[in-house]
Amino acid sequence: MPEKITIALDAMSGDFGARVVVPAALDFIRRDSEVDLILVGHEETIREHLGNAAVGSRIRIHHATQVVAMDELPSRALRGKKDSSMRVAIDLVKSGQAQACVSAGNTGALMATSRFVLKMLPNIDRPAIATALPSIEGHTWMLDLGANVDCTAEHLFQFAVMGSELVASIDDEIPTPRIGLLNIGQEEIKGNEQVKGAHELLSASSLNYIGYVEGDDVYRGGADVVVTDGFIGNVALKTAEGVAKMISHTMREAFRRNLLTRLVALVALPVMRSFRQTIDPRRYNGASLVGLRGIVIKSHGGADVLAFENAIRIAKKAVITNVPERIAHGLEAQLEIEDRASA
Repeated sequence: MPEKITIALDAMSGDFGARVVVPAALDFIRRDSEVDLILVGHEETIREHLGNAAVGSRIRIHHATQVVAMDELPSRALRGKKDSSMRVAIDLVKSGQAQACVSAGNTGALMATSRFVLKMLPNIDRPAIATALPSIEGHTWMLDLGANVDCTAEHLFQFAVMGSELVASIDDEIPTPRIGLLNIGQEEIKGNEQVKGAHELLSASSLNYIGYVEGDDVYRGGADVVVTDGFIGNVALKTAEGVAKMISHTMREAFRRNLLTRLVALVALPVMRSFRQTIDPRRYNGASLVGLRGIVIKSHGGADVLAFENAIRIAKKAVITNVPERIAHGLEAQLEIEDRASA
Protein backbone atom coordinates (compact mmCIF):
# COMPACT_ATOMS: atom_id res chain seq x y z
CA MET A 1 0.00 0.00 0.00
CA PRO A 2 1.38 3.47 -0.92
CA GLU A 3 2.05 5.98 1.87
CA LYS A 4 -0.66 8.24 0.47
CA ILE A 5 -3.53 7.02 -1.69
CA THR A 6 -4.43 9.18 -4.68
CA ILE A 7 -7.49 8.45 -6.80
CA ALA A 8 -8.23 10.07 -10.17
CA LEU A 9 -11.88 10.90 -10.83
CA ASP A 10 -13.28 11.33 -14.33
CA ALA A 11 -15.13 14.52 -13.42
CA MET A 12 -16.94 14.88 -16.74
CA SER A 13 -18.34 11.35 -16.84
CA GLY A 14 -21.84 9.95 -16.48
CA ASP A 15 -25.21 11.54 -17.04
CA PHE A 16 -24.47 14.48 -14.72
CA GLY A 17 -20.71 14.98 -14.92
CA ALA A 18 -19.17 17.50 -12.52
CA ARG A 19 -22.58 18.23 -10.94
CA VAL A 20 -22.29 14.84 -9.19
CA VAL A 21 -18.57 14.02 -9.22
CA VAL A 22 -17.38 17.24 -7.54
CA PRO A 23 -19.85 17.14 -4.60
CA ALA A 24 -19.11 13.43 -4.16
CA ALA A 25 -15.38 14.21 -4.01
CA LEU A 26 -15.95 16.93 -1.42
CA ASP A 27 -18.13 14.66 0.72
CA PHE A 28 -15.56 11.88 0.51
CA ILE A 29 -12.56 13.91 1.68
CA ARG A 30 -14.59 15.30 4.57
CA ARG A 31 -15.14 11.74 5.80
CA ASP A 32 -11.79 10.23 4.81
CA SER A 33 -8.39 11.69 5.66
CA GLU A 34 -6.30 8.98 3.95
CA VAL A 35 -7.06 9.76 0.30
CA ASP A 36 -6.24 12.64 -2.04
CA LEU A 37 -8.32 13.13 -5.18
CA ILE A 38 -7.54 14.39 -8.67
CA LEU A 39 -10.51 15.85 -10.54
CA VAL A 40 -9.88 15.32 -14.24
CA GLY A 41 -11.81 17.39 -16.75
CA HIS A 42 -12.55 20.91 -17.93
CA GLU A 43 -10.93 23.11 -15.28
CA GLU A 44 -13.39 26.01 -15.47
CA THR A 45 -16.37 23.68 -15.10
CA ILE A 46 -14.82 21.86 -12.14
CA ARG A 47 -13.95 25.14 -10.37
CA GLU A 48 -17.50 26.34 -10.89
CA HIS A 49 -18.84 23.30 -9.01
CA LEU A 50 -16.14 23.52 -6.33
CA GLY A 51 -17.30 27.04 -5.53
CA ASN A 52 -15.85 28.33 -2.29
CA ALA A 53 -15.15 24.88 -0.83
CA ALA A 54 -12.01 24.85 1.30
CA VAL A 55 -10.28 21.80 -0.18
CA GLY A 56 -6.66 22.72 0.52
CA SER A 57 -4.19 20.23 -0.98
CA ARG A 58 -6.55 17.26 -0.75
CA ILE A 59 -8.13 17.90 -4.14
CA ARG A 60 -6.36 19.09 -7.26
CA ILE A 61 -7.57 19.65 -10.80
CA HIS A 62 -6.01 18.08 -13.89
CA HIS A 63 -7.29 19.82 -17.00
CA ALA A 64 -8.56 17.73 -19.95
CA THR A 65 -10.02 19.24 -23.09
CA GLN A 66 -12.26 16.42 -24.32
CA VAL A 67 -15.19 14.36 -23.07
CA VAL A 68 -16.26 10.85 -24.12
CA ALA A 69 -20.00 10.82 -24.83
CA MET A 70 -22.13 8.11 -23.24
CA ASP A 71 -23.14 6.79 -26.68
CA GLU A 72 -19.74 7.15 -28.35
CA LEU A 73 -18.18 4.18 -30.09
CA PRO A 74 -15.31 2.76 -28.01
CA SER A 75 -13.02 2.66 -31.05
CA ARG A 76 -13.67 6.33 -31.79
CA ALA A 77 -13.07 7.31 -28.17
CA LEU A 78 -9.83 5.32 -28.11
CA ARG A 79 -8.43 6.80 -31.32
CA GLY A 80 -9.82 10.33 -31.29
CA LYS A 81 -10.16 11.33 -27.63
CA LYS A 82 -6.62 11.06 -26.25
CA ASP A 83 -7.16 14.16 -24.09
CA SER A 84 -10.55 13.12 -22.76
CA SER A 85 -11.17 13.21 -19.01
CA MET A 86 -11.54 9.42 -19.12
CA ARG A 87 -8.26 8.78 -20.96
CA VAL A 88 -6.29 11.26 -18.85
CA ALA A 89 -7.60 9.76 -15.59
CA ILE A 90 -6.48 6.30 -16.73
CA ASP A 91 -3.13 7.72 -17.89
CA LEU A 92 -2.60 9.04 -14.36
CA VAL A 93 -2.91 5.48 -13.06
CA LYS A 94 -0.49 4.25 -15.70
CA SER A 95 2.10 6.90 -14.77
CA GLY A 96 1.74 6.22 -11.04
CA GLN A 97 0.39 9.68 -10.20
CA ALA A 98 -2.81 7.95 -9.06
CA GLN A 99 -3.35 4.44 -7.72
CA ALA A 100 -6.91 4.10 -9.06
CA CYS A 101 -9.40 5.69 -11.40
CA VAL A 102 -13.17 6.10 -11.01
CA SER A 103 -15.41 6.91 -13.96
CA ALA A 104 -19.15 6.91 -14.60
CA GLY A 105 -18.57 7.12 -18.33
CA ASN A 106 -19.31 4.98 -21.36
CA THR A 107 -18.66 1.37 -20.27
CA GLY A 108 -17.33 0.19 -23.63
CA ALA A 109 -14.99 3.14 -23.99
CA LEU A 110 -13.79 2.80 -20.39
CA MET A 111 -13.07 -0.89 -20.86
CA ALA A 112 -11.31 -0.41 -24.21
CA THR A 113 -9.23 2.53 -23.00
CA SER A 114 -8.28 0.84 -19.72
CA ARG A 115 -7.21 -2.29 -21.54
CA PHE A 116 -5.16 -0.30 -24.09
CA VAL A 117 -3.44 1.93 -21.53
CA LEU A 118 -2.97 -0.36 -18.54
CA LYS A 119 -2.71 -3.73 -20.35
CA MET A 120 -3.81 -7.11 -19.01
CA LEU A 121 -2.38 -9.09 -16.11
CA PRO A 122 -0.34 -12.20 -17.03
CA ASN A 123 -2.46 -15.22 -18.01
CA ILE A 124 -5.66 -13.12 -18.21
CA ASP A 125 -7.24 -13.02 -21.65
CA ARG A 126 -10.04 -10.55 -20.99
CA PRO A 127 -11.05 -8.10 -18.28
CA ALA A 128 -14.42 -8.52 -16.57
CA ILE A 129 -16.85 -6.26 -14.74
CA ALA A 130 -17.64 -7.34 -11.18
CA THR A 131 -19.91 -5.83 -8.54
CA ALA A 132 -21.85 -6.74 -5.41
CA LEU A 133 -25.61 -7.34 -5.45
CA PRO A 134 -27.87 -7.49 -2.38
CA SER A 135 -28.87 -10.96 -1.15
CA ILE A 136 -30.60 -12.56 1.82
CA GLU A 137 -27.17 -13.33 3.33
CA GLY A 138 -25.87 -9.80 2.74
CA HIS A 139 -24.51 -9.54 -0.78
CA THR A 140 -23.29 -11.65 -3.70
CA TRP A 141 -20.54 -10.63 -6.11
CA MET A 142 -21.21 -11.33 -9.78
CA LEU A 143 -19.07 -11.24 -12.91
CA ASP A 144 -18.99 -10.68 -15.81
CA LEU A 145 -21.65 -7.97 -16.07
CA GLY A 146 -21.23 -6.90 -19.66
CA ALA A 147 -17.61 -6.72 -20.79
CA ASN A 148 -17.57 -10.05 -22.67
CA VAL A 149 -20.59 -11.25 -24.61
CA ASP A 150 -19.03 -14.50 -25.80
CA CYS A 151 -16.84 -16.51 -23.44
CA THR A 152 -14.97 -19.80 -23.52
CA ALA A 153 -14.71 -22.21 -20.60
CA GLU A 154 -11.21 -20.85 -19.92
CA HIS A 155 -12.54 -17.29 -19.74
CA LEU A 156 -15.18 -18.32 -17.18
CA PHE A 157 -12.48 -20.08 -15.16
CA GLN A 158 -10.36 -16.92 -15.18
CA PHE A 159 -13.39 -14.88 -14.07
CA ALA A 160 -13.84 -17.27 -11.14
CA VAL A 161 -10.23 -16.80 -10.04
CA MET A 162 -10.47 -13.02 -10.39
CA GLY A 163 -13.77 -12.92 -8.51
CA SER A 164 -12.41 -15.09 -5.72
CA GLU A 165 -9.34 -12.91 -5.23
CA LEU A 166 -11.36 -9.69 -5.51
CA VAL A 167 -13.85 -10.69 -2.82
CA ALA A 168 -11.18 -12.13 -0.52
CA SER A 169 -9.34 -8.79 -0.83
CA ILE A 170 -12.27 -6.44 -0.33
CA ASP A 171 -14.35 -8.41 2.19
CA ASP A 172 -12.35 -9.29 5.32
CA GLU A 173 -15.08 -11.67 6.49
CA ILE A 174 -14.80 -13.93 3.41
CA PRO A 175 -11.22 -15.27 3.16
CA THR A 176 -12.23 -18.20 0.89
CA PRO A 177 -15.23 -17.10 -1.18
CA ARG A 178 -17.72 -19.72 -2.33
CA ILE A 179 -17.78 -19.78 -6.14
CA GLY A 180 -20.95 -20.68 -8.04
CA LEU A 181 -21.25 -21.10 -11.80
CA LEU A 182 -24.51 -19.70 -13.18
CA ASN A 183 -26.52 -22.31 -15.08
CA ILE A 184 -30.11 -23.16 -16.04
CA GLY A 185 -30.16 -25.92 -13.43
CA GLN A 186 -27.97 -27.58 -10.83
CA GLU A 187 -27.95 -30.99 -12.53
CA GLU A 188 -24.71 -32.15 -14.15
CA ILE A 189 -26.37 -32.73 -17.54
CA LYS A 190 -27.58 -29.12 -17.91
CA GLY A 191 -25.79 -26.21 -19.51
CA ASN A 192 -23.99 -25.43 -22.74
CA GLU A 193 -20.51 -26.66 -23.63
CA GLN A 194 -18.79 -23.55 -22.29
CA VAL A 195 -20.46 -23.88 -18.89
CA LYS A 196 -19.77 -27.61 -18.69
CA GLY A 197 -16.12 -27.03 -19.62
CA ALA A 198 -15.78 -24.32 -16.97
CA HIS A 199 -17.39 -26.68 -14.45
CA GLU A 200 -14.67 -29.27 -15.11
CA LEU A 201 -11.89 -26.70 -14.76
CA LEU A 202 -13.31 -25.29 -11.53
CA SER A 203 -13.91 -28.75 -10.06
CA ALA A 204 -10.23 -29.55 -10.55
CA SER A 205 -9.06 -26.27 -9.00
CA SER A 206 -8.32 -25.40 -5.38
CA LEU A 207 -10.98 -22.68 -5.38
CA ASN A 208 -13.92 -23.02 -3.01
CA TYR A 209 -16.15 -24.10 -5.88
CA ILE A 210 -19.69 -25.18 -4.88
CA GLY A 211 -20.97 -26.11 -8.36
CA TYR A 212 -23.83 -24.83 -10.47
CA VAL A 213 -26.19 -22.16 -9.16
CA GLU A 214 -29.40 -20.81 -10.67
CA GLY A 215 -30.58 -17.23 -11.10
CA ASP A 216 -32.51 -17.09 -7.84
CA ASP A 217 -29.41 -18.16 -5.91
CA VAL A 218 -27.81 -14.77 -6.69
CA TYR A 219 -30.29 -13.11 -4.32
CA ARG A 220 -30.92 -16.00 -1.95
CA GLY A 221 -27.23 -16.26 -1.12
CA GLY A 222 -25.29 -19.47 -0.78
CA ALA A 223 -22.52 -18.34 -3.11
CA ASP A 224 -20.22 -15.39 -2.49
CA VAL A 225 -19.26 -15.12 -6.17
CA VAL A 226 -21.44 -16.03 -9.15
CA VAL A 227 -19.65 -16.47 -12.49
CA THR A 228 -21.25 -16.07 -15.90
CA ASP A 229 -20.58 -14.48 -19.29
CA GLY A 230 -21.21 -10.79 -19.89
CA PHE A 231 -24.36 -11.24 -21.95
CA ILE A 232 -26.24 -13.20 -19.27
CA GLY A 233 -24.71 -11.18 -16.44
CA ASN A 234 -25.80 -7.85 -17.88
CA VAL A 235 -29.33 -9.10 -18.58
CA ALA A 236 -29.56 -10.45 -15.02
CA LEU A 237 -28.34 -7.15 -13.56
CA LYS A 238 -30.75 -4.98 -15.57
CA THR A 239 -33.62 -7.36 -14.81
CA ALA A 240 -32.91 -7.11 -11.08
CA GLU A 241 -32.81 -3.30 -11.29
CA GLY A 242 -36.17 -3.34 -13.07
CA VAL A 243 -37.74 -5.65 -10.50
CA ALA A 244 -36.49 -3.46 -7.63
CA LYS A 245 -38.04 -0.37 -9.26
CA MET A 246 -41.32 -2.22 -9.89
CA ILE A 247 -41.55 -3.38 -6.25
CA SER A 248 -40.86 0.13 -4.94
CA HIS A 249 -43.41 1.66 -7.32
CA THR A 250 -46.08 -0.95 -6.52
CA MET A 251 -45.65 -0.49 -2.77
CA ARG A 252 -45.84 3.30 -3.03
CA GLU A 253 -49.02 3.09 -5.08
CA ALA A 254 -50.57 0.59 -2.66
CA PHE A 255 -49.90 2.82 0.35
CA ARG A 256 -51.38 5.87 -1.44
CA ARG A 257 -54.63 4.13 -2.37
CA ASN A 258 -56.84 5.60 0.36
CA LEU A 259 -56.80 7.11 3.85
CA LEU A 260 -56.50 3.73 5.57
CA THR A 261 -53.50 2.64 3.50
CA ARG A 262 -51.85 6.01 4.17
CA LEU A 263 -52.24 5.44 7.91
CA VAL A 264 -50.77 1.95 7.50
CA ALA A 265 -47.88 3.51 5.61
CA LEU A 266 -47.08 5.77 8.58
CA VAL A 267 -46.95 2.75 10.90
CA ALA A 268 -44.81 0.80 8.43
CA LEU A 269 -42.46 3.73 7.69
CA PRO A 270 -39.46 2.39 9.71
CA VAL A 271 -39.75 -0.99 8.01
CA MET A 272 -40.05 0.64 4.59
CA ARG A 273 -36.97 2.75 5.20
CA SER A 274 -34.97 -0.31 6.22
CA PHE A 275 -36.19 -2.21 3.15
CA ARG A 276 -35.35 0.68 0.83
CA GLN A 277 -31.86 0.97 2.31
CA THR A 278 -31.24 -2.77 1.86
CA ILE A 279 -32.08 -2.76 -1.84
CA ASP A 280 -30.79 0.76 -2.54
CA PRO A 281 -28.54 0.34 -5.62
CA ARG A 282 -26.51 3.39 -4.57
CA ARG A 283 -25.03 1.34 -1.71
CA TYR A 284 -23.67 -1.16 -4.26
CA ASN A 285 -22.47 1.34 -6.86
CA GLY A 286 -18.93 0.81 -8.08
CA ALA A 287 -18.01 -2.11 -10.33
CA SER A 288 -14.40 -3.28 -10.55
CA LEU A 289 -12.81 -3.80 -13.96
CA VAL A 290 -10.76 -6.84 -12.95
CA GLY A 291 -7.90 -8.36 -14.93
CA LEU A 292 -6.08 -5.09 -15.64
CA ARG A 293 -2.62 -4.01 -14.49
CA GLY A 294 -4.23 -1.21 -12.55
CA ILE A 295 -7.40 -0.35 -10.64
CA VAL A 296 -10.37 1.08 -12.53
CA ILE A 297 -13.82 1.39 -10.96
CA LYS A 298 -16.92 1.88 -13.10
CA SER A 299 -19.70 3.93 -11.51
CA HIS A 300 -23.26 3.74 -12.80
CA GLY A 301 -23.84 6.44 -15.40
CA GLY A 302 -26.88 7.74 -13.53
CA ALA A 303 -25.19 7.72 -10.11
CA ASP A 304 -26.02 10.48 -7.66
CA VAL A 305 -23.59 11.98 -5.13
CA LEU A 306 -24.00 9.19 -2.57
CA ALA A 307 -23.57 6.48 -5.18
CA PHE A 308 -20.44 8.01 -6.72
CA GLU A 309 -18.94 8.49 -3.28
CA ASN A 310 -19.42 4.76 -2.67
CA ALA A 311 -17.52 4.02 -5.90
CA ILE A 312 -14.58 6.10 -4.59
CA ARG A 313 -14.69 4.08 -1.38
CA ILE A 314 -14.47 0.81 -3.33
CA ALA A 315 -11.49 2.18 -5.25
CA LYS A 316 -9.72 2.98 -1.99
CA LYS A 317 -10.31 -0.56 -0.68
CA ALA A 318 -8.96 -2.04 -3.92
CA VAL A 319 -5.79 0.04 -3.57
CA ILE A 320 -5.26 -0.92 0.07
CA THR A 321 -5.57 -4.63 -0.69
CA ASN A 322 -3.69 -4.45 -4.03
CA VAL A 323 -6.33 -6.39 -5.95
CA PRO A 324 -4.42 -6.67 -9.29
CA GLU A 325 -1.38 -8.28 -7.62
CA ARG A 326 -3.59 -10.72 -5.69
CA ILE A 327 -5.39 -11.72 -8.89
CA ALA A 328 -2.08 -12.31 -10.69
CA HIS A 329 -0.75 -14.50 -7.87
CA GLY A 330 -4.06 -16.34 -7.54
CA LEU A 331 -4.23 -17.27 -11.22
CA GLU A 332 -0.57 -18.29 -11.26
CA ALA A 333 -1.23 -20.66 -8.36
CA GLN A 334 -4.23 -22.20 -10.12
CA LEU A 335 -2.26 -22.71 -13.34
CA GLU A 336 0.47 -24.48 -11.37
CA ILE A 337 -2.18 -26.85 -9.99
CA GLU A 338 -3.37 -27.54 -13.54
CA ASP A 339 0.19 -28.20 -14.71
CA ARG A 340 0.82 -30.68 -11.89
CA ALA A 341 -2.46 -32.44 -12.61
CA SER A 342 -1.68 -32.83 -16.30
CA ALA A 343 1.96 -33.91 -15.73
